[in-house]
Amino acid sequence: MSGPTIYDVAREAGVATSTVSRAFSNPNRVGATTRERVFAVAAELGYRPNPHARALLSGRHHTVAMVVSDITNPHYFELIRGAEQRAKASEYTLVLVNVEESPRVEWDQVQRLVPAVDGFVLAASRLPDENLRQVAGQRPVVLISRELPDLASVVLDHVEGCRRVVEHLASLGHRDLVYLAGPRNSWMAATRWSALQAATEENGLTARRIGPFTPKVAQGPAAADGALNAGATAVVAHNDLLAIGVLQRLAQRGVRVPEDVSVVGFDNIFAADLCTPGLTTLGGVHADVGRVAMELLLDAAAPAGRPEEQPRVVLPTELVLRGSTGPVRAP
Repeated sequence: MSGPTIYDVAREAGVATSTVSRAFSNPNRVGATTRERVFAVAAELGYRPNPHARALLSGRHHTVAMVVSDITNPHYFELIRGAEQRAKASEYTLVLVNVEESPRVEWDQVQRLVPAVDGFVLAASRLPDENLRQVAGQRPVVLISRELPDLASVVLDHVEGCRRVVEHLASLGHRDLVYLAGPRNSWMAATRWSALQAATEENGLTARRIGPFTPKVAQGPAAADGALNAGATAVVAHNDLLAIGVLQRLAQRGVRVPEDVSVVGFDNIFAADLCTPGLTTLGGVHADVGRVAMELLLDAAAPAGRPEEQPRVVLPTELVLRGSTGPVRAP
C-alpha cells in the first residue's frame, strides 16, 4: 500500500500541488498561514516529500561531495570529520570520494557526481588548473591544501611552518637538509620545497630535494637510502607516512635517530606519536580546515549564490617536537 502523495496533501489543505511543493522546497515563498496549514496536513497524513523530486524543483540536492587523494592516509581523518560535522549541522549529506592519487580517476568521479551534488570540497586535488576551473564552472568548489587565484581555498600556513622547521634544525646545529619530495603533481609538495628553500637561505643552511616519492610508508626505504647517500644530517619528508617509512629503514641499516640523522614529517597524524622514536612533525588543527572549507562551500551553494571574490583562508600550523630530531653529532 502506497503512502500519501503530494496530491493528497494539496486536496486536504485546499491548495495547489505547486504550493505544497514550494512549502517544502522554498518555504519563504509561501505565506506563513498557508505554509503552516500544509505542514499540519502533511504531518496528519504522514506525508514526506521525495528528496529527488525536491531537488528537481529547487535545483538543490542538500548533498555535497568531499574528494580526497588517498583515503588510506590518516591525515584525512580529521579533515573529513570536520567537514562532515559542519555539513550535518546544516542538514546536508556528505559524499566521500577516494581518487587514489589519480587525476584521471578524480576527473571521472567528479564529472559523474556533478548532476547529483551542490558542490565539491577537493582535498589535495591532483587535477590540472584548467580542469579545476571547469569544475568550478559547473558547481561551487573549495580547495583544501591547494590554492588557485580564482577559487576558494583553505590551507595551513606551511610557509611559516617550514620556517619554524628550519629554525628548529638550525638551533640543533644542522647545516644542511634533504627534502624527500611528494608527488610531482602535488601543489603542497612544491609549496613546501619553495618554503624550505627560502627558510634555509635565511638561516644559512643548504637544502637538496630528492624524489618525487609516493607519500606512503612503503616508499620510505627508497627515500631513506637516497637521503643517506646525500649525506645530510637532517631529513624532512613530504608527510608523516613517508617519514615513518624512513625511520623504519634507518633502523634496519643501523642508523641512529636522532644521533646520526634527524627526521621531520608533516601532518602530525596519530601514528607520529606511536613510532620509535616519536616523530617531530609540522601539523595543525585539521578538523578546523575541514570545517572552514565546508562553511565556504555551503555559503557558495546557498540560494544567494557564489561570492564575487573567492575567499582564501590560511590557518596556523604547529611544530610538534618529539624524539626524532636532536643535535648534530660531533665530527
